[in-house]
Amino acid sequence: MSRQMDKRAAAALSRLLEVMRQLRDPEHGCPWDRAQTHRSLVPYLLEEAHEVVDVIERNALERLDDELGDLLFQVVFHARLAEEAGRFDMADVANAIADKLVRRHPHVFGGAQVASAEEQTRQWEAHKARERAERGVQATDLFADVPRALPALARAAKLQRRAARMGLDWPDATGVLEKLDEELAELRAAMDEGVPERIEAEVGDLLFTCVNLARHLGVDPEQALRGASARFETRALAVVARARAAGSDPAELDAEALDTLWRAAKGQEEGT
Repeated sequence: MSRQMDKRAAAALSRLLEVMRQLRDPEHGCPWDRAQTHRSLVPYLLEEAHEVVDVIERNALERLDDELGDLLFQVVFHARLAEEAGRFDMADVANAIADKLVRRHPHVFGGAQVASAEEQTRQWEAHKARERAERGVQATDLFADVPRALPALARAAKLQRRAARMGLDWPDATGVLEKLDEELAELRAAMDEGVPERIEAEVGDLLFTCVNLARHLGVDPEQALRGASARFETRALAVVARARAAGSDPAELDAEALDTLWRAAKGQEEGT
């Protein structure tokens, strides 16, 4: 059965590559597809990745295959552009990731042994460090390959994990909580001064420290914030619905009335 699935997947990928080739055909292809470059496709790549995340977090898994297809198309598109330029093709992309996975999993594809997921994570990071060294990245340049295009929270967390390897870290969350209090006090002082540039800098420091706290608590800050945003969205819509059901305009209610509606919406969500 597995070999039949492999053949089906190979045939489907071959079809997709042929569709891509036709879309980029200089004479008979699509004008929009022919006009694209690696740079022009970046927004679409990010959008498709976010849409995959969205259907997973909404548990709309019946749409996951469609969204993964859109994301795969972006990979195929970039591979096609590179092939046309004589740099690499889709086979090189697939072989590169397969080689990397085999190299970083010697306990699966070789004779190495790992006792736990934590040990595997340490070995994974060691493999990545060796690969960076082979590419000429200096061991002291911890952040050379941390993408600047990452979402700000995710990039902050990655920078902090890298720094922690050099001992630039608190031993536990207690120190981070104290730093959080310090940053909050500095933000209050900046607000008293009323200098916009300093306020922005202090807000940034506060957010960066929150990311550090999340890391120490084993929480993904990006996922945590998405969850908080989703809860806010649900509760805000419930407040609006309750206000309108009572014949009120939410925009005209005072803070106390809005707070009462908010608490009711929160209680309904939590089942209390």
